Amino acid sequence: MIRAYAAREAGGRLEPFEYDPGELGAEQVEIDVQACGLCHSDLSMWKNDWQMASFPLVPGHEVVGTVAAVGPSVTQVKVGDTVGLGWYSGSCMTCDYCMAGDHNVCAGNEQTIVGRHGGFADKVRCKAEWATLLPEGVDAKKAGPLFCGGITVFNPIVQCGVRPTDRVGVIGIGGLGHLALQFLRAWGCEVTAFTSSESKRDQARGMGAHHVVASSDSGQLDAVAGSMDFILSTVNVDLDWPRYFAALRARGRFHTVGAIPSPVPVAAFPMIAGEKSFSGSPLGSPATTRKMLEFCARHGIEAVTEHFPMSEVNEAFAHLEGGQARYRVVLDRD
Repeated sequence: MIRAYAAREAGGRLEPFEYDPGELGAEQVEIDVQACGLCHSDLSMWKNDWQMASFPLVPGHEVVGTVAAVGPSVTQVKVGDTVGLGWYSGSCMTCDYCMAGDHNVCAGNEQTIVGRHGGFADKVRCKAEWATLLPEGVDAKKAGPLFCGGITVFNPIVQCGVRPTDRVGVIGIGGLGHLALQFLRAWGCEVTAFTSSESKRDQARGMGAHHVVASSDSGQLDAVAGSMDFILSTVNVDLDWPRYFAALRARGRFHTVGAIPSPVPVAAFPMIAGEKSFSGSPLGSPATTRKMLEFCARHGIEAVTEHFPMSEVNEAFAHLEGGQARYRVVLDRD
């Protein structure tokens, strides 16, 4: 039996819960959970904001732990290895995207907390391709958020071909943005942070921003017009779209990883004339996740975390939902 914490209804209190996972699949790995990050996506699933949760729901998709068991077909990891697991927990491994190494866009992907139970538990299972080894130099206690928040912002840096000579902007200095600043600074870029919170100005500089722009000040936004090669938005709110698109240089790209609530109004002519683009992306593939972890180890990049024992999962949810987290919350198994 696996012991976990589950909500039996949308927004309900998470209570102790046990379930029988059945026989371990031939290509599966069972992870003995050491810690699991608490992400805003967990909140959305818990409240069923996306209408894709099933109850009882065991949240948790930023898992770090040790391999407790492997199926007979598993060769990539072995019992005792320290691994991480993020939003995805399995791919078909036969479609064109999987065969090309783009498992993250496989139409048959399994998602760790969609239709199955996640990492707020003593154990969790996944297919072996998504159990990623932690390299030396990455602190396992803080690594959980890298498997969702970290790879969410690292993936577009790789996929969009961001260059060390680029001038880049990051919108939002929160759970995603504080990692994006660190990645892009270490990548070699000139980094501008856009924030609506004046109190985060010094924090943004400490995390890697060369410049900070108050996103609520139209004059400051106008002052950076035509200066950005790449803008990464990490927020899920509507923005001053014309000014942000105007901030792009010719052939610049605006990329979002935040689930913006309203349709984005795009004036076609300036985008066409400047060969500008607008794009988005999910998390990265297993290979890109490995690259991210190696990059973190090389440059000393880690999430800023706050820790709760897993038995205080409801208090941790309230802390995150109340906007008090700085910047990622991690539940340590107790």
